[in-house]
Amino acid sequence: MGDKPNALQKIRSIADYQFERGVGQKLFPHNVEIIRSKRTGRIRHVYHGKQLLATLRPTDGLFSLTVAGAKRIMELVKPRRLWVRVQEEAVPFVAEGRSVFAKHVVAADNEIRPQEEVIVIDGNDKVLAVGRARLTGEEMKAFERGVAVRVRRGASEES
Repeated sequence: MGDKPNALQKIRSIADYQFERGVGQKLFPHNVEIIRSKRTGRIRHVYHGKQLLATLRPTDGLFSLTVAGAKRIMELVKPRRLWVRVQEEAVPFVAEGRSVFAKHVVAADNEIRPQEEVIVIDGNDKVLAVGRARLTGEEMKAFERGVAVRVRRGASEES
């Protein structure tokens, strides 16, 4: 595995591009395990210990976060980016992996663009889910109808 430093550099660069400069190093410490596809040899998954942090999507070359990866970002990265806060009444449903509707969005990062990877949090900044934005951050706060975030995985599904 002579390419470990290069692979680590690569995943950190992708995370910096996707989430913001400096995120890569915080999300992926030097002791992460990088799993490659047996068929293509491309980077597929990144683990820290036994926890899967992220999967590299072959479609666009960006990361799909796991709840564990999202928690690392929320803990270690300041100022926070790509977050969506939901109303208390939506918390149990979102944590189960249900989509976030615009009417349940209390606040959101203004920088969010559709299709971006986002972290859904509750009023106490606890990570509830990860998914992909369907609207911009501004639209999530303004709209009363429609899906704001298509949730891929809820926190209660992963624990």
